[in-house]
Amino acid sequence: MKLLGHVDSHKSQTSIKFAAFIFISVASFYLGKHWSDGSRQLIFFPRQSPSGTTSSSPSIALSPNLNKEFNVSALIDTPEPPRSAKSKGKWASGSLKAPPPPPEFKIYGIVDENGTMSDKFEIGEFDTDLVENWDNGTEIEAETGKEDVRSTLRVKKFGFCGENMREYIPCLDNVEAIKRLKSTERGERFERHCPEKGKGLNCLVPAPKGYRPPIPWPRSRDEVWFNNVPHTRLVEDKGGQNWISRKGKDKFKFPGGGTQFIHGADQYLNQISKMVPDITFGHQIRVVLDVGCGVASFGAYLMSRNVITMSVAPKDVHENQIQFALERGVPAMAAAFATRRLLYPSQAFDLIHCSRCRINWTRDDGILLLEVNRMLRAGGYFAWAAQPVYKHEEALEEQWEEMLNLTTHLCWNLVKKEGYIAIWQKPLDNRCYLSREAGTSPPLCDQDDDPDNVWYVDLKACISRLPENGYGANVAPWPARLQIPPDRLQSIQIDSYIARKELFMAESKYWNEIVDSYVRALHWKKFQLRNVLDMRASFGGFAAAIIENQLDAWVLNVVPISGPNTLPVIYDRGLIGVMHDWCEPFDTYPRTYDFLHAAGLFSIERKRCNMSTIMLEMDRILRPGGRVYIRDSLDVMDELEDIAKAMGWRPTLRDTSEGPHASYRILTCDKRHG
Repeated sequence: MKLLGHVDSHKSQTSIKFAAFIFISVASFYLGKHWSDGSRQLIFFPRQSPSGTTSSSPSIALSPNLNKEFNVSALIDTPEPPRSAKSKGKWASGSLKAPPPPPEFKIYGIVDENGTMSDKFEIGEFDTDLVENWDNGTEIEAETGKEDVRSTLRVKKFGFCGENMREYIPCLDNVEAIKRLKSTERGERFERHCPEKGKGLNCLVPAPKGYRPPIPWPRSRDEVWFNNVPHTRLVEDKGGQNWISRKGKDKFKFPGGGTQFIHGADQYLNQISKMVPDITFGHQIRVVLDVGCGVASFGAYLMSRNVITMSVAPKDVHENQIQFALERGVPAMAAAFATRRLLYPSQAFDLIHCSRCRINWTRDDGILLLEVNRMLRAGGYFAWAAQPVYKHEEALEEQWEEMLNLTTHLCWNLVKKEGYIAIWQKPLDNRCYLSREAGTSPPLCDQDDDPDNVWYVDLKACISRLPENGYGANVAPWPARLQIPPDRLQSIQIDSYIARKELFMAESKYWNEIVDSYVRALHWKKFQLRNVLDMRASFGGFAAAIIENQLDAWVLNVVPISGPNTLPVIYDRGLIGVMHDWCEPFDTYPRTYDFLHAAGLFSIERKRCNMSTIMLEMDRILRPGGRVYIRDSLDVMDELEDIAKAMGWRPTLRDTSEGPHASYRILTCDKRHG
């Protein structure tokens, strides 16, 4: 028992000593820390033996440095820059000078020299030309921080353009470029001549005074507000031909006539169907091109027959005819048969119509009619209503003979000539072309010519070959063709080589579900939705969903040149579209679309052009009261939202159906300014 008590007593003394040692150590540590802030310090060193070796028993002594000032940062070793093995010896011997100071700190991102996150930066590139020499009320906000090595510029508010730009189309109103043209005899002045980069639109195009929300379809087919398109020249020039008339002080009226069908478009369409019974509108004939369309009454009245018509005319002396067409709610674009291909693919149209379109089809070896042949579907029809068809004057009879000769060389078959209308049919394949005598003009185009390559491509005086596999000739009748994957889906240059039909069907289902949700959740049935532009259309799934959801609207599908050319598929589905580069302005008048849809556009095009350039163009072509839906990745949304606010839009950022953690968002915007 004594032994046990002795052991316990020994353990107790040891514990007390150990606790005392811990207490002294902790106290010494905090005391040293308290006095190590650069003021007078106590610095502790282990006691050394006279021989210079450290004593085995630790002890603490007062430092001779007591009450002295020390620069602690100087005591911290700085790592030396790497040196070669050869230089290390010289360095040790003192034969080399001290290393140079470290390079000056440079800022490359959003972290400053103190390692602090800075918010003085802009997302994306900034185009300095965008804000150069502005005098239109645009406000620019400069942000300069004391610790920043640069300033950032932000457009706080875009100002309005001058009143003289109310009808401005940048690429068709470029007066300086048109003056520099070497020749204009072939209509070059009506083609695209876009401003140089940085010299385009930098302001908001104003609406005319008294502008009102458009009259809804179908009433707009017959009348529009005068103040929305306040131009009377067409009334003065074409009033007697039943194109357009003035109704009171506040409206234009459209009786539905044309130069060649003054008694109305409906009667004219009935006559064409009787002449050629195979021309079944809304069945075999679904997509039509109307050349020299006037105010597009031909296309307007085809709407009720389930036919969609691309109406085209140049911006010439018959000013604003395309603007009138779009104000009525009819598909139309400013375009001209001149020196370049039109921006539509090969075999696009089931019927191409020209009624007194003032085009000399036989000039330059028939190069303009060869362009019609390129765009006309195999087995499609060309209807020509013009004076040479029915008048018996010598000059006009010569024109008719020239037309007959040219169409015969094109292997077109004159199906019917009656009254003032002549109708030809294009062959289904190349057999007739190949059976012609050697040297027959016009020749077939080279094998390597791509008839779907249209962006700034010159016209060619040759016959575009039809695919040997019959692609494009065999499309299903409407409406079945809308959802059937067409043959030409296989010829599109895309990454998928096998599952193309599945990809086509998946895209259609995807957009149908999204548009269906828009109709239910965002009340699209209540929108005044008529003229719609899909800025990146792919296979046209969004436009097909508009039709499937029975919305009374039409969609112009735009295929950007930065992606695969899917236009042939869009036309084979019975839809319309155009090729375009969104780094350049679009060929339409201001205020001509009710709704703009952009899915995945900006995340791609920002690599090529400034996003504000595209947004300003969107504002130009969007009607006051119109809407924009931008569906894109998160990394572009902040900048797009800022630009939208600067343009006076009302933006709202929404989650997609994938939820708040998805990498995509939807930016919905309302344009309120007029």
